[in-house]
Amino acid sequence: MDKKRSGRHLEILRRIARRAMIERGFLPDFSARVNGELAGLKEDRVHSSDSVRDLRDLPWCSIDNDESRDLDQLTVVREGSKDAVTILVAIADVDALVRQGRAIDDHACHNTTSVYTPIRVFHMIPETLSTGLTSLNDGEDRAAVVVEMAVGGDGALEGSDVYRALVRNRAKLAYNALAPWLEGQGPAPGVVTAVKGLEENLRTQDRVARMLRSRRQAHGALNLETVEANPVFDGGRVKSYTIERKNRAKELIEDFMIAANSVVARYLESRRFPSIRRVVHAPKRWDRIIGVASEKGWTRSPASPTRRPWKGS
Repeated sequence: MDKKRSGRHLEILRRIARRAMIERGFLPDFSARVNGELAGLKEDRVHSSDSVRDLRDLPWCSIDNDESRDLDQLTVVREGSKDAVTILVAIADVDALVRQGRAIDDHACHNTTSVYTPIRVFHMIPETLSTGLTSLNDGEDRAAVVVEMAVGGDGALEGSDVYRALVRNRAKLAYNALAPWLEGQGPAPGVVTAVKGLEENLRTQDRVARMLRSRRQAHGALNLETVEANPVFDGGRVKSYTIERKNRAKELIEDFMIAANSVVARYLESRRFPSIRRVVHAPKRWDRIIGVASEKGWTRSPASPTRRPWKGS
């Protein structure tokens, strides 16, 4: 296919994606007011204070997709007495720059999420923010909201806190490069060995993540794996698909984020602050789940969703 035809095909796909956004009530484009506000923003210089802790000395790292430029979380652990460990998850504090009620905030509140299509990403906030001024980029001081969780030797949550802090990403890591090392099938990425204390810290993160996962499963959590196929374009045609599968690095972040989300939900509830949550009272097609589990040698009694663990037959 020549470049001219390829360009036309790509433009058609972009128009289809944009039209689909509009039909579903999303705002596909940033307004002139948003762009005007964006031009006036400067890098935030948040300083440590009584309400903002300085945690920049910890060996924070980001673990994300290979191509990710919007780094929204960092992780680190502190080991305590006996088998106790404190997990810290830092979330990019966009509110440090984007004030409530301004045009950028209004756009984000309307869409509530970034929408990913094969041909284009419709970002919730401008990329100048998501990949730059508020992104937890390698080697940059950034404002963050930290979710702190004390975990006992049995994987039980023993205490938690939520607060603002200054953080610095010491290593930008990718799932597919880190996972083989965690799984004992490859060497550590160079940046892991280059940062003092990071190798040991990541081993502890992996151990605690698996402990959290085991405890969730013991309380009835279902561990379902979905296969994600991402199209690879050659000009305007789909050349092939790449298959994304779970690995230890992805599970580490998944386990920490599940724990952090639970802590934040309880934090908001304890302060009687309203929040929106998705509550699944009973999985769809529960009978089918029971049937598949039975085929694999697992049973459950009674035959309805409960918090009790699965048992092998």
